[in-house]
Amino acid sequence: MPYNELRKDYLLDRWVVIATERARRPTDFVKQKKEQAAVSVCPLCPGNEHMTPPAMLLYLNSNEEIVKDKDTIDLRHKNWLLRCIPNLFPAFTPPKQDADETGVMKSEVFGSAVGHHEVLVESPNHDAHPASAELPQLINVINGYIDRLRELSAKPYVKYVSVFRNHGQEAGASLSHAHSQLIAMPFVPTTVDQEEAASMKFLTQQGKCVFCDLIVQESKSPRLILDSEHFVVIAPYASVNPLEFWILPKRHAANPLILTESEKESFARTLKATLKALKDIVNDPPYNYGIHLSINKESRECYHWHLEVYPKLNIWAGFEKSTGVYINTVPPETAAAELKKFLNH
Repeated sequence: MPYNELRKDYLLDRWVVIATERARRPTDFVKQKKEQAAVSVCPLCPGNEHMTPPAMLLYLNSNEEIVKDKDTIDLRHKNWLLRCIPNLFPAFTPPKQDADETGVMKSEVFGSAVGHHEVLVESPNHDAHPASAELPQLINVINGYIDRLRELSAKPYVKYVSVFRNHGQEAGASLSHAHSQLIAMPFVPTTVDQEEAASMKFLTQQGKCVFCDLIVQESKSPRLILDSEHFVVIAPYASVNPLEFWILPKRHAANPLILTESEKESFARTLKATLKALKDIVNDPPYNYGIHLSINKESRECYHWHLEVYPKLNIWAGFEKSTGVYINTVPPETAAAELKKFLNH
């Protein structure tokens, strides 16, 4: 009788049981798609701009050219391609007064959740999610991430900017209109902090970036899903989630701010192709994705940004929640083979 396999994350002190004895085919997770409850009026659709706060970033269509602008209290622009607005129910809120040159808040009590929480409306088309969006629109989304990351990360009280997407009600999306979110916070979250520390240790000991080394090693493994000019996609060795995959840039960088135009297009193509494959395999499942990055200057040499996709195909129960050890019933090698097959559909 074969044993289940115990695997440790590349960087984190996190263990995963690859349950070969309970292994499931990816298609086992296909189920009737749950329709999100319809709302009479979508506040993110064109014509309803007055239902949201003024946009701090707009991409406007002007004579087939993209122009960047902002809303004002009295003016909500129309004919937009992308809008970024404050979240009406923010987890982090801007300081009442700017920070001084040291980054210390003058008017905030220590421990306050100071920062920013924004919603990036990806398209005027309600259903233009990445798997089905037109490539130029997806490039706009990537440019929107970069524009907001650049502005938010320059604020002295911001130590990290989380860029993430929730797809489907079961994954936490309260609105079905295609959108992402950004949260700027005054500390580096635990997962990324641990990744940075492990990356620095690897650089010190081995003299190279652990992610660059990972790309080389996994490109020769059965966990490779896609290998393009600028990006690779892998099912990570110790995947926590069934059908989990990571998109990694081949060029070393701590964050996406230095992406070239050709890299942005390649990133958009890669994101669209892989999310469409996931959609085709499991009938458009709920998922979350997040960009892991660093804005810490000391981490530029050791840290390597990447995007992680977490399909929500199972439920964490008492064992996972009480131990931090996860059970994955789809081996990453199986996930990679299935996603690779559907990339060509």
